[in-house]
Amino acid sequence: MTSYLLFIGTITAIYALLSLGLVVSWGQAGMVNLGLVGFFGLGAYCSALLTKLGAPIGLGWVAGAALSAVIGVGFCLLTRTLRGDYLAIVTLGFGEGLRLVELNERWLTGGSDGISGIRAPFKDALGELYPWFYFALAWTLVALVAWMLARVLGSPFGRALRAVRDDEKVAAVAGKNVLRLKCQAFGIGAALFGLAGGLYAHFTSYISPDNFVVQLTIYIFLAVTAGGYSRLIGAVFGSLAVMTILESSRFAAEFIPGLSAVQIASLREFAIAVALIVIMQLRPQGVFGLRNERAGSARADAAAPAAAIPAPSK
Repeated sequence: MTSYLLFIGTITAIYALLSLGLVVSWGQAGMVNLGLVGFFGLGAYCSALLTKLGAPIGLGWVAGAALSAVIGVGFCLLTRTLRGDYLAIVTLGFGEGLRLVELNERWLTGGSDGISGIRAPFKDALGELYPWFYFALAWTLVALVAWMLARVLGSPFGRALRAVRDDEKVAAVAGKNVLRLKCQAFGIGAALFGLAGGLYAHFTSYISPDNFVVQLTIYIFLAVTAGGYSRLIGAVFGSLAVMTILESSRFAAEFIPGLSAVQIASLREFAIAVALIVIMQLRPQGVFGLRNERAGSARADAAAPAAAIPAPSK
């Protein structure tokens, strides 16, 4: 039971990193990224392939985050004229496109067979203590990233991001470089998705395209929505809530007789759908509310003072 809880706790930390990245790009900059799972897979494959060639695991994580950030910035530049639903559709297609590349380029990714035997840090040396080590490592990274983001988003840069999110035209009139701010936010979010992918690859020691499906995007959006899409603490809380729903539904067979394995798996997705509907009906602003916004008219009210926001310090 302890091993199971440590495994779930570590996966929750990885989900929390994904959620923190989404808070930056969506909650703070207003860019809906439905292709986050593509960057997640990109970081995982990059780190796995580099370490297969003998590179240190830490370097693999950094490289996965850096590659995801560069691709994210490039993608943001290519889609700079898209807004709202159009951007969401394009990012969704981009994420699925990356998964298809991973599936078909067998010479590089192993195709549907995936990559196995991915090295894990200190696994042989730690033995039975390894699950505890990786659990602590993952949550330490979550705490460090959350602390760094809190400082960044509380700075003039963060206020400028929220000005862009609320009204790009007003932010531009106030002297903000809108495109640069959006690329920076998208790049930071993509880097965190890639870092989470690297952590996942070296934790499970096996990855395949089936690990990076659109379904994961729904989980992360639910996590961020549940906590409050602009709140860092909400992202962590939402990840815990989503994982609790997903894993508790596994034990439904004990209380609901006559369910097959397929029906139990479907029940998990049903539970997620119901949870999202309930949250949007009862508390659309999330458990922790929306940062720097007034309930009921967040978007309209926040746009008014946007012009008064000072430019990021140089």
